[in-house]
Amino acid sequence: MAQAIEEWYKQMPVITRSYLTAAVVITIGCSLEIISPYNLYLNPKLVVKHYQFWRLITNFLYFRKMDLDFMFHMFFLARYCKLLEENSFRGRTADFFYMLLFGASVLTGIVLIGGMIPYLSASFARIIFLSNSLTFMMVYVWSKQNPFIHMSFLGLFTFTAAYLPWVLLGFSVLVGASAWVDLLGMIAGHAYYFLEDVYPRMTGRRPLKTPSLIKALFADEDVVVAQPANVRFAPPPAEELHRD
Repeated sequence: MAQAIEEWYKQMPVITRSYLTAAVVITIGCSLEIISPYNLYLNPKLVVKHYQFWRLITNFLYFRKMDLDFMFHMFFLARYCKLLEENSFRGRTADFFYMLLFGASVLTGIVLIGGMIPYLSASFARIIFLSNSLTFMMVYVWSKQNPFIHMSFLGLFTFTAAYLPWVLLGFSVLVGASAWVDLLGMIAGHAYYFLEDVYPRMTGRRPLKTPSLIKALFADEDVVVAQPANVRFAPPPAEELHRD
């Protein structure tokens, strides 16, 4: 059993493995009171006035208590982060990292701007960890890129992947969880999907092109497609046509 888990862990792509490891270590550390969540949560005043910039990252790594909800989000993190990195972003680790960076920036911006809007500021002030939202963003992007895959929810009913975010949102509401967290993830996911997949098809321009600095951080492997032997993709030379 332990060997199977070790093999499963080693076979994860680098971004998924790194994110999952950081999330589990930090959440366990907080549960054991080795790390304090008060040093991790998103606090704009502490970031700006006291230069605690690490909060812009650590608030995406803490998943609250070690309970069923934690296991639920770890499953979705491991599954959909891995599916995206191994399929849609295969051989494009830098692009996948940039997608997560974009999503984290959008989520942070929404919370900061929302905290300044009257009547909404109180709701946004309660959102101090965005880890669940970033996970939900990955689910949303995957569902948009694989809309026709058939899925089942707890064996109760089947649906296509295009409706997965809405099914999970409804489940969150039923169990009493905050719908804001999932909605923020859907907003960030749709922003990425539109700018990366829809807008380029409409205009021929790609606004989310990965910066060269980020590409330099990752040595992406080229995806090689083997060609069958003895297959011609152009007419043979004329001399071969007239050869006896």
